[in-house]
Amino acid sequence: METKYIFVTGGVASSLGKGIIAASIGKLLQARGYNITIQKFDPYINVDPGTLNPYEHGECYVTDDGQETDLDLGHYERFTGIQTSRNNNITTGRIYQNVINKERRGDYLGKTVQVVPHITDEIKRCMLLNGKKFHYDFVITEVGGTVGDIESLPFLEAIRQLKWELGSDALCVHLTYVPYLSAAKELKTKPTQHSVKELQSVGIQPDILVLRTEHDLSMTLRRKVANFCNVSPEAVVQSLDQPTIYEVPLRMQEQGLDSTILKKMGVAVGETPGLGPWRSFLERRHKAEQTVQIGLVGKYDLQDAYKSILESLSQAGTYNDYKVKAVFINSEKITPENVAEQLDQMDGIVICPGFGQRGIEGKIEAAHYCRTHQIPTFGICLGMQMMCVEFARNVLGYADANSLEIDPTTSHNVIDIMEAQKNITNMGGTMRLGGYNCLLKDGSHVREIYGKEEIRERHRHRYEFNNDYLAEYEQNGMHGVGVNPESNLVEVVEIAEHPWYIGTQFHPEYTSTVLHPHPLFLSFVKAAIEHK
Repeated sequence: METKYIFVTGGVASSLGKGIIAASIGKLLQARGYNITIQKFDPYINVDPGTLNPYEHGECYVTDDGQETDLDLGHYERFTGIQTSRNNNITTGRIYQNVINKERRGDYLGKTVQVVPHITDEIKRCMLLNGKKFHYDFVITEVGGTVGDIESLPFLEAIRQLKWELGSDALCVHLTYVPYLSAAKELKTKPTQHSVKELQSVGIQPDILVLRTEHDLSMTLRRKVANFCNVSPEAVVQSLDQPTIYEVPLRMQEQGLDSTILKKMGVAVGETPGLGPWRSFLERRHKAEQTVQIGLVGKYDLQDAYKSILESLSQAGTYNDYKVKAVFINSEKITPENVAEQLDQMDGIVICPGFGQRGIEGKIEAAHYCRTHQIPTFGICLGMQMMCVEFARNVLGYADANSLEIDPTTSHNVIDIMEAQKNITNMGGTMRLGGYNCLLKDGSHVREIYGKEEIRERHRHRYEFNNDYLAEYEQNGMHGVGVNPESNLVEVVEIAEHPWYIGTQFHPEYTSTVLHPHPLFLSFVKAAIEHK
């Protein structure tokens, strides 16, 4: 069949969960046997979110092909198990960069370059690219921001044109908010009506409305929305608060969202999939009664900053039949005097990734306490590097050991900048990014966890373990047990005598999904449960 295009837009307020709705639609269509992909178009002018502070935009998710992307791509992959790529996240910055490059090459043959048609044509080209290149059955495109934002207008104009050009092969799902006014004890549909009116004003009639709400919406209210917004009553779906985001696909299926999409696009509906493995996962999650407490030692007191880590821990908890309670521990506030008080109540500790000097000494202090007190510890990227710095200071005896990123004057640079990175001045998109192979040493704990010799994991960093010190580390009990086969760079360190003390230069959280949780997180949570 011809590729079908579903556009997911949002109104009233941001953070309503467009990414979860897009991922849920993808999951439901995939369960029906369709080949799908999901992409995110973001209106900001940054070329990608790689240089954005996590406080501004949450975590930066990295695809296997090395693109720094929006965190919603993590939801897409966790829900559906697909692999996204650099073509699945496009920003205004990338669009303008492409158009300006074409103009400089003379591609426009002397024409005046304008938002319409040149910017909108480039947006349309990118929106259609995955479908044309890989012949997906469905391409789901989420547009960031809310209707009415100035920066969103070129994206909405591109959608308007594509809906006109593609006919029944294009469909718009619009997510809005229905607030509850507690003083009046009433749900109000006016914000949704205004949002749809705003969308209609740029020439787009939504086909389906998803109403985000904290209170159940009656059929009378939904019919009212349908009537005022020119959509059919069965195309008004509520998205009620759920105990977990993983319930959302089931709630959407119960209301026939996927079958409504198929009907409106002229595709045979067929039988409703059972979603057996997904339901089994949720059943296990609900049955888990005991809790394991994991401390996240980092500097960003914002759950979206460590979104993939939190979801990976949560999934691993479910498969170990436990609930994971993640507790943020600000590394800036950890000192030798209070480290015991801050970490003792935790069953396991994750030393989080990050960049820059802030909170570094607290991470080193946490690594020291966990190593000497037998607490299961998982260091990721910068976390792994700080585990190595701590070991160099307190076991190898190098009091000034550090990473060159933190202290360019250290005489023991156990974490060093890669040779290939030394002359790079631009910050954006210039790190070691994306998937790389890694060989695991026979007999190591991590080899036992993975159950195979060669793995592939995703990276996002500039600095590496300095191999000049490797022999000394290994003589003293910290082993480099994962090595890149091409560069010989150390990717994984562990202490065999410790119950669970593993650091990875890569980010395993990027490849943990609902139906295929990551083995390192499964093993780590299991060790934390045993440590209780």
